[in-house]
Amino acid sequence: MSVGDKIKHKAEEVTGTVKEKVGDATDNERLQAEGAAQRTEAQMKQAGDHVKDAAHDTRDALRNP
Repeated sequence: MSVGDKIKHKAEEVTGTVKEKVGDATDNERLQAEGAAQRTEAQMKQAGDHVKDAAHDTRDALRNP
């Protein structure tokens, strides 16, 4: 997994969190929901990054005992 993708996914998570907090502070339910959805999507992408990294590590370990 490229470092650029990991940074991008973390930035999406932070952006979602900020939107959610601004929505909370301004009682804007739409912004709140949009932020929560964006944060959750980014977290799912990050989980996928972790799975891919683990698979690569496992493959490398099996190839080079």
